[in-house]
Amino acid sequence: MNYEIKTSLFQDMNETFQSLFGARLKEERKALGLNQDQAAQLVGVTREHWGRCERGLAVLGGEVLAALVPQGVDVLYILTGQRSQPVPATAELPAGDRKLLEDFHSAPAQVQAGIKITLGAFETSGSARRGKAA
Repeated sequence: MNYEIKTSLFQDMNETFQSLFGARLKEERKALGLNQDQAAQLVGVTREHWGRCERGLAVLGGEVLAALVPQGVDVLYILTGQRSQPVPATAELPAGDRKLLEDFHSAPAQVQAGIKITLGAFETSGSARRGKAA
């Protein structure tokens, strides 16, 4: 293979990587419930740079990616498209619902029991809506 063909293939692969990187970066940012400015401030880059990365025009460096890990971002997924762990079902929930579940799970057992009892008061109407016998 001659030099021009190798260079062209490398450029095509790099452009594909950057666009896939950007799409996955955006997906992870949205899963956190952040806008571009909030995400950029979180890791210490400008909103403009973050936007360029999401559009596939640039790639975040290793230190910036490492700063995303404590926030729950799957950096392996951003880089390779492969999840480092299976995505929990709660990741598909809207941010408000995820917060509600997190608050419930972090509450003391007595508080959780009270919430379950309270929600049980609505079980009959909820079950009927789901097509279950009351």
